[in-house]
Amino acid sequence: MLHWPSTVLPVIVYCVCSSEVRIGHSLNEDESQHVAKRRATVLQCLQHHNISCSVDEVPNIAVLGSGGGERAMIGLLGSLSQLSEEKLLDCIMYLSGVSGSTWCMASAYQEPDWSKQMETVKQNIIQKLTSDQVNYHKTCCKLRKMCEKDNFSITDIWAVLIVSSVVKEIDEQVLTEQRGQHTKNPYPIYTVIDKKSKYDTLYSWFEITPHECGYSLTGAFVDSKCLGSRFEKGAKTEEQPELDMLYIQGLCGSALADGEEIKKTIFKGLLKLSTGLKNLVLKGKFYSALASCPNPPNSSILKKTKQKTNTNCKGQSVYFSKYISYILYLSLTVDEVHPSILESKTRQYEDTGLLLNSPYFSVLRKERNVDLIISLDFSDGDPFETVDKAAQMCKDLQIPFPTVELPENEEEPKDFYVFKNNPNAPVVIHMPLFNTVNCKGEVKMWKDIYHTFQLSYNDKMINDLLEKAGLNITNTKEKLLKEIEKVIKRKKHWTTKPN
Repeated sequence: MLHWPSTVLPVIVYCVCSSEVRIGHSLNEDESQHVAKRRATVLQCLQHHNISCSVDEVPNIAVLGSGGGERAMIGLLGSLSQLSEEKLLDCIMYLSGVSGSTWCMASAYQEPDWSKQMETVKQNIIQKLTSDQVNYHKTCCKLRKMCEKDNFSITDIWAVLIVSSVVKEIDEQVLTEQRGQHTKNPYPIYTVIDKKSKYDTLYSWFEITPHECGYSLTGAFVDSKCLGSRFEKGAKTEEQPELDMLYIQGLCGSALADGEEIKKTIFKGLLKLSTGLKNLVLKGKFYSALASCPNPPNSSILKKTKQKTNTNCKGQSVYFSKYISYILYLSLTVDEVHPSILESKTRQYEDTGLLLNSPYFSVLRKERNVDLIISLDFSDGDPFETVDKAAQMCKDLQIPFPTVELPENEEEPKDFYVFKNNPNAPVVIHMPLFNTVNCKGEVKMWKDIYHTFQLSYNDKMINDLLEKAGLNITNTKEKLLKEIEKVIKRKKHWTTKPN
């Protein structure tokens, strides 16, 4: 059992005017039921690997997929596929993602029992990714529909024009369709951050699950189908249609939503994206398809859309900083909710990777009782930045996390690192995508091939990347199983330890 300082996350007992907004830290009842039912699946998986434990000793294992555009999407797909091949996927209780990893999750969870037919799901996703067909008519009709929304924002344009061109589909399913998939799949957690509270890290983390969405560490949640609706004093006052998965993918992958980050780190990537945007929008196909939609938008909307897309790179760098503008209204009168949330009529959310490129804080929510974190890191640059930064943030917030001791040669990482020197924190396994084991001395070469801002990979790149990600699972299978056994022993220790 993990210990958590009670001074960090006090339980909120205040009542609000309506049950529409839930103030508190307990898990949603449906998530609790999912975890309870899936525990039997995890136990059976452990027994298959000759690991003995009782139902009460079954560890909560979370897999984290970092951001990284299509590289992350394909990397997570290859990892999940190999976990299935090695009969390890059913050990996983939670699957949480950032940015590109959420694109893979959204595609996988279209199938209600994807984890039971992983090979078929993988081939379906590969087939989409390798397709050269762009359905301009469908794309532009979708954009027209989005333009008519009351809460239309440039995130809609980003999702339709950029994200859909990478994932090669327009996913109009809604998140709540993933409800009821008890025991079949790991419980999904999509993550973004609150832009206005970005550097007040206790209030930054915002999670989206099939049942609830809200602030992971501070405890304000609404039903996920209400994401985008207006709330006043805890009660819903204006309902909007449920956001579809294409929008969720765009929101989670809104890497260009922060002007400061664009200036500091990703302007070069913006230049590449602007080229891709021009190729899609300015060939004439976009406008002709948009005009041919049933009930096409009026000329003012066409003009507005053209003004927002037909611009030079400098103009885009300014405009892209306004991508997220209207998602969730929270107007509460609760002292424990951060003032920035209370004072703002709208909340702005953006790609979690702009603060931390891995969704640690979704699974560090103490009520989830996660015992083992498997961090699949598909990030560009420093292969240890996510785990090291998470450790520092947890130290500042007094959240239990193991000490992270970085290796001497960070440019040539191994494929498997374990951080577990804090008995009150989850064990953290960190697995960089490109490493000395699966790349055999060519880490830099492989990293140079796969760019975060490359809009689309060719067939060979996709297959090679799937293989590299899969090798990381194959090569570390026995180490993973040993760490799971150790975590179970630790749980037994805490279970039998006298009060």
